[in-house]
Amino acid sequence: MRSHLLNDTTAEQYRRSVTDGVERVAAKLAATDRPFTGITVDALSPRIDEIDLDQPLHDTGAVLDELEDVYLRDAIYFHHPRYLAHLNCPVVIPAVLGEAVLSAVNSSLDTWDQSAGGTLIERKLIDWTTERIGLGPAADGVFTSGGTQSNLQALLLAREEAKSNDLSELRIFASEVSHFSVKKSAKLLGLGPDAVVSIPVDHDKRMQTVALARELERCAKDGLVPMAVVATAGTTDFGSIDPLPEIAELCEQFGTWMHVDAAYGCGLLASLKHRDRISGIERADSVTVDYHKSFFQPVSSSAVLVRDAATLRHATYHAEYLNPRRMVEERIPNQVDKSLQTTRRFDALKLWMTLRTMGADGIGQLFDEVCDLAREGWKLIAADPRFDVVVEPSLSTLVFRYIPAAVTDPAEIDRANLYARKALFASGDAIVAGTKVAGRHYLKFTLLNPETQASDIAAVLDLIAGHAEQYLGESLDRAS
Repeated sequence: MRSHLLNDTTAEQYRRSVTDGVERVAAKLAATDRPFTGITVDALSPRIDEIDLDQPLHDTGAVLDELEDVYLRDAIYFHHPRYLAHLNCPVVIPAVLGEAVLSAVNSSLDTWDQSAGGTLIERKLIDWTTERIGLGPAADGVFTSGGTQSNLQALLLAREEAKSNDLSELRIFASEVSHFSVKKSAKLLGLGPDAVVSIPVDHDKRMQTVALARELERCAKDGLVPMAVVATAGTTDFGSIDPLPEIAELCEQFGTWMHVDAAYGCGLLASLKHRDRISGIERADSVTVDYHKSFFQPVSSSAVLVRDAATLRHATYHAEYLNPRRMVEERIPNQVDKSLQTTRRFDALKLWMTLRTMGADGIGQLFDEVCDLAREGWKLIAADPRFDVVVEPSLSTLVFRYIPAAVTDPAEIDRANLYARKALFASGDAIVAGTKVAGRHYLKFTLLNPETQASDIAAVLDLIAGHAEQYLGESLDRAS
């Protein structure tokens, strides 16, 4: 079994095996003509259930053959231009190369003596990102597993900085369309069920600052502690960006931690055309960025950034076997001192490879393309009498609903939209997401692929309308 260990004696076997795997994936990517095969859970489950994991195949070629049957053939491929569903981007080749390198070397980014140069590369990328945001010379941060963890750590720091002896007094303010991880974080941080105060949004799905001011005043009047305001720069459902400058003013006025969840909107940090859409982010106390959403990086690649590096001490614990206190005096850079994680992948390498190959302008150009595509798509939908579109896009998300001319029952229209989404997914021709707006079912395009064209959007709209019309026709037949 030692023949499977990666070392100096098995380097050639490693080269052959990885090359075989890469060639198979490349062939699959080249031959993929739709984002999904449409396979069902009931059809795929038995193929996986029948595999006996206690009976190995002993050959990576045979394992890859099996993998084709249980995974590669029916995987959902985000690179296809008609994958329009969730915040999943196609990935750039330099980042995939970085993924291959970091997996093989397998550095752990918790301590210097497990990573060396990896630690410095991550720190350099953190500095680069905080400079792009404009957080100032005392800023710092650390890579995380994703936006949920970044939001959790930011709110942990906010809780500790609030210095309240009674957790039930703490309040977090976030818009009604903010990410669910805000409420999840509050629960994990031991806050009460009323800790998160939901702030209504305007027509463009942006936090209403008048309502925020009112709630902050009520909080102070009731003797409660405004722990944090979470502003969103790119909501999951609408891509909406809260009015960051106005929120920053209120946070300063009430002495409240300002966190900006820019997991989606962080692509604007590299934008050549639309950077002004997140003006005010530089005034935040902490910021979440997900490079694996809008920097075209493989999952996972995220970070939490803070204005004041000293606040990261709230996540610091020292263990004699790992990062004893004396290492701080010796100026040994241990990233575990800043992180909620201990063992941690060198995910920063992917972004490093991307920036060193494409440059920030290259990333920004790609993100600008999807933002511009969303504007074009919005015009298409707004001009199509078959559909109702909710808001003009701030980033690259479109939320809309099929509205049949001959049907007025909102519940029946809901069912038609749900059916259309499911039928489209089952066909594998395209994948779209769904959400609710004012209690009604809507469909959603999340455009993160620069290869997607307006013609793809138009074609998918026709497919949606066709499936919805089929449902309504069958519904009328059943009724008669």
